[in-house]
Amino acid sequence: MRDPSLLLALHSSSETLGVGLQSASAAPELAAFPLGRQLSNDLLPCVEELLPAEQWPRLGRIVVATGPGGFTGTRLTVVLARTLAQQLTIPLHGFSSFLLMARRRWAVEPWLEGQRLWLQQPLPRRGVVAGAYARDPKALGGVVEVQEPRLFRPGETWPGDGSGPDLRADAEVQPEADVLQLLELGSLAASLDLAGPWEPVLPLYPTSPVES
Repeated sequence: MRDPSLLLALHSSSETLGVGLQSASAAPELAAFPLGRQLSNDLLPCVEELLPAEQWPRLGRIVVATGPGGFTGTRLTVVLARTLAQQLTIPLHGFSSFLLMARRRWAVEPWLEGQRLWLQQPLPRRGVVAGAYARDPKALGGVVEVQEPRLFRPGETWPGDGSGPDLRADAEVQPEADVLQLLELGSLAASLDLAGPWEPVLPLYPTSPVES
């Protein structure tokens, strides 16, 4: 029997797979699996450690990190989330991994209020992947993505490069903490009864996997 409050969260924007499960009747369950290149083989067994496949029809909603991250890892979890949402006819919500980091920072650094924060991830010889975030009480969860993460190539000027007033910080994935952010956003979406169509949820690739 379906449990509308049962949320599944998937996060694979780093070498570690994060999985989370939450329902109205229990505390969140969080797990991190340092799979690296083994993600393609071990994704389903890791998910089943928290929720066996025969119980997947109980799910009421899914949330997934869309990247930026590795091409294979990000794609696999997003595809799994899309497939489950489509087959189970349940809502799916995708959030960038940088947005999850930004929400963590605002929770512990209130001095950021009123500021715009750029999160950055340098890529050797290719530039820096960066996205901008700000507080917005109208946004789901209170933080809005002002600039979706994208690649700024070497020599390209961008507002968070230190030449302007915007703050900047390194992007750092914390798998279990970021999965908890996914569950919080999913719970908010559920409380608002947001539709969550699966079709628009796509992996975020700031760089092409075929670039040299």
